[in-house]
Amino acid sequence: MQEWYTGMATPNSRTSAPPVIRLFIHPLYMPTEKFYANLPILEKFIDLANSDYYQNVPDNWYAVVTDVTGSTAAIEAGRYKDVNFLGASSIIAIINALHPMDIPFVFGGDGASLLIPPKALEKTRNALLGLRYMAAQSFDMDLRVGIVPVALIQQQHTLKIAKVKITPNYAQASFIGGGITYATDLVKQNAKYRLDTLDDKAVVDLSGMECRWQEVCSFHGNTLSLIVATMPDAPQSGEQIYHEVLKSIQQIYGGEKTYHPIRESTLRLSFSPQKLWTEVRALSPSPHWIGQSAYLLKLLVGNFLGSTFIQMGLKVAGVDWGKYKTAVILASDYQKIDDVLRMVIAGTPEQTTQLESYLEKRSQAGELVYGIHISNRALLTCLIANRNGFHIHLVDAADGGYALAAKKLKSSLINHPAR
Repeated sequence: MQEWYTGMATPNSRTSAPPVIRLFIHPLYMPTEKFYANLPILEKFIDLANSDYYQNVPDNWYAVVTDVTGSTAAIEAGRYKDVNFLGASSIIAIINALHPMDIPFVFGGDGASLLIPPKALEKTRNALLGLRYMAAQSFDMDLRVGIVPVALIQQQHTLKIAKVKITPNYAQASFIGGGITYATDLVKQNAKYRLDTLDDKAVVDLSGMECRWQEVCSFHGNTLSLIVATMPDAPQSGEQIYHEVLKSIQQIYGGEKTYHPIRESTLRLSFSPQKLWTEVRALSPSPHWIGQSAYLLKLLVGNFLGSTFIQMGLKVAGVDWGKYKTAVILASDYQKIDDVLRMVIAGTPEQTTQLESYLEKRSQAGELVYGIHISNRALLTCLIANRNGFHIHLVDAADGGYALAAKKLKSSLINHPAR
């Protein structure tokens, strides 16, 4: 990785126009570090299934991909919460390292995909190295991380981006074109693009990373993680297929509010030391049991106070706790696109059967492949910079979620009739 890091040429930045002119020109010609911040914000998630709303990522940016090596085996050993936590940790690590820069990311269960401008490369690299060391020391897990130049990606694939409004303080990124998938494959297959060292001097800041909610039981029986990927030879565009899949899901489940996996009535803070221990291991300032026990006590007291504030509807330290559960639900990333459509859906077993039947029909027609993991609970991992400002709650189904759905998708792809 060091050879690539020092030897790869960085494409020249585009010349920026004067501020007044910049308002009337394409965002690609603005200073590239502000490219993502200046993207127009869509209002509806389904608009992400329209390629006209996407723009090419500047070729001097970099794609960052992370995933937990051996995540399937870890999940089978009952460590799905640890896998989710480490998968999400790369997001908060880079957000903290680059604050206040606006960075696009998509959470994938056992990892994440992010895009960074060239000026953020060194800080991102250091944060990822620190994160790898923490994963090895605190969890005995290998977090695979890699960085790929967008210019290299675009020699083979397109990498386009859009974003949609989730809350007044957060817009969710969406990637299409195959570029993120290509970058992920490069990182897995070629050590040149990986950061494989364990640097005990690298420092990572995970402040704001929380895992303090109980697993959220499905109010209709099933909570499923769904991944849909379109086939390259399908008669329709991938975006058109995603649009039709989303419309069919709404017909089966009755709309986004109906299939949203989180409800206020099922959202409760955890008081289980075992469930809170994932956060303790990662964020405790001391690796010794005395320090970790003190940190656990801090979490338990914080959850007791938070639960009391929520039940009494109090306003404390500027936070309206009576509305906090609603804010968590609104800021949940239960549906997104990063070359594939990812969703966490709650519904009845009968609705799950209808969805599987619909997807199988389209799969047999050579249009798509899919993977579904069915649980009865959702898992929340929270990134909180400010409870009154930016906070996002990453959602997956329990017991394996996206990681096991991806395994089923890969198996379906190998056996797909179109291959």
